[in-house]
Amino acid sequence: MSKILKISNLYKNYNTKKMEIEALKNVNIEINEGDFLGIVGPSGCGKSTLLSIIGGLESITKGSIEKKDNLKIGYMLQDDCLFPWLTIYENCLIGLKINKTCTKENMENVKNLLTTYGLKDFLNNYPKDLSGGMRQRVALIRTLALKPDLLLLDEPFSALDYQTRISVSNDVCNIIKNEKKTLIIVTHDISEAISMCNKIIVMSKRPSTIKKTYNIDYDFDRTNPIKSRSSKEFMEYYEKIWEDLNDEK
Repeated sequence: MSKILKISNLYKNYNTKKMEIEALKNVNIEINEGDFLGIVGPSGCGKSTLLSIIGGLESITKGSIEKKDNLKIGYMLQDDCLFPWLTIYENCLIGLKINKTCTKENMENVKNLLTTYGLKDFLNNYPKDLSGGMRQRVALIRTLALKPDLLLLDEPFSALDYQTRISVSNDVCNIIKNEKKTLIIVTHDISEAISMCNKIIVMSKRPSTIKKTYNIDYDFDRTNPIKSRSSKEFMEYYEKIWEDLNDEK
């Protein structure tokens, strides 16, 4: 797979009236096409800051970020950010309208995505009519409508109850795989990261650097998240990552 993103010796500092705060320190990451990268770490360590930097929403203090030419990035936040006065279909067209790319072809693509991923019968419904899990699928399809190469997900399932979270995270993972996208996800849920990703980085407390990288290289059934979470290999990864995070308290 070809490399689409390389972060080298990245530092991010914030200036306040009294001091300079070092948020990220000497961060190095390489992302290949098709990678599913999970980012875990203590609260407040800068995981979301790193995601915002990759998405071009924040600047860096020092270091470099190399991106593949014409790399398109889609960003999915914690909140689904659906407009309550628009239908599901209209919500999915928002990005296209903002980018002035709401062509007949792209509109048809949105309908196809909604149909493929179980929302065909809800095109004319409003967000209030949908469950939390269905709303997250709509938010993902709205992001996919822009045809990004790389998807950034920032705690997208944090508002869901545990059972729904497992089901929806699995749905989202399979959708992104089916659409042949690359993924970077920030999460506090170790199990979620292991079940979704082929690579996980563990970040230290602030000033945050990459403490350890794990390649999740065993085979398990992603269509059965409960079964995969009970496997021996899964638990071995979980315990190692848990120990890494526990050391940061």
